[in-house]
Amino acid sequence: MIRIGILGAGTMGRMHAAAYAGISDVEVVGVYSRDAERAGTVAAACSAHPSTDAARLIDHPDIDAIDVCLPTPAHAEFVIAALRAGKHVFCETPLALSLGEAREMREAARRADRLLQVGLLMRSVAACEHVKSKCASGRHGRLLSVAAWRLGSYLRPEQPGYKAHYGDPSTELMTFDLDLIHWLMGRPTTLSASAVQTADGPGEISALLHYEDGRHATVTASGLQPVGFPFTAGFRALFEHAVYEQLSVFDTAGPPTSSFTVVEGGQPARPVPVQERNPYQVQLQRFIDCIAGRGDRCLLDSIEAYEALVLSTATRLSLAERRPIEID
Repeated sequence: MIRIGILGAGTMGRMHAAAYAGISDVEVVGVYSRDAERAGTVAAACSAHPSTDAARLIDHPDIDAIDVCLPTPAHAEFVIAALRAGKHVFCETPLALSLGEAREMREAARRADRLLQVGLLMRSVAACEHVKSKCASGRHGRLLSVAAWRLGSYLRPEQPGYKAHYGDPSTELMTFDLDLIHWLMGRPTTLSASAVQTADGPGEISALLHYEDGRHATVTASGLQPVGFPFTAGFRALFEHAVYEQLSVFDTAGPPTSSFTVVEGGQPARPVPVQERNPYQVQLQRFIDCIAGRGDRCLLDSIEAYEALVLSTATRLSLAERRPIEID
């Protein structure tokens, strides 16, 4: 039995608690939040104990791993504390706000000889896994380009659930798709970005990733859509002989409305049959499997999250200096 402590009782904390409930050989021992009522609500969903003392949960002798679902600015502090306490750690995306913080977290994991896995969610989405398998098989020739988008209204104060601590789209939204592109296409040579600026910083960003062999990729992320616009995410993967497109529209409190299609040659678009799963549960199952010594430790490793952070950092630098950035 793997015993888990969850730090954070917001949206991600709730989703992780629900996902663990569907995984065998896992027990959520405690859930931390500064808000006792929130901690109690999430803890009740997974038969855990609520706590308003993060240090006590981290140091709990019966806990094997800590799942960090706190706001991104708090990640480094609590991830490092948990690793130093001898716990394995799963951290939500983005891993950190700076490359320096991310390096400190990875060094803490190395010194502690413990896992530091990250919620690189797109790697657990069935459509993305399908495209990755086609890259490996060469079924459609080379992957030439990927375009990804993630469009919402989270930067609008009138949006229900608005949180002032959320960062700009390069961190809060683009990280997921930058990781997807890195997973599918590798590290680019240069990145250039432009943005719609607001009084508080970038509100909608587009990044163009260039590859030495002529391939390219684009990522668009927005927090400026009207409040009535449903959160929408998707990607298009263009191969030499086919193109895949995935689209998800989050129009209600329930699961999104999704489609995943392929076009080959002169044939019309057709649905691609994939086994739909809860990607949060898939990635947490992988974390548990890694702790148990039976999983792929590389897929969600912090080095992969670091690579995504390199690209989001390059996006911010390109915006600030108004020039393409070489990816060293």
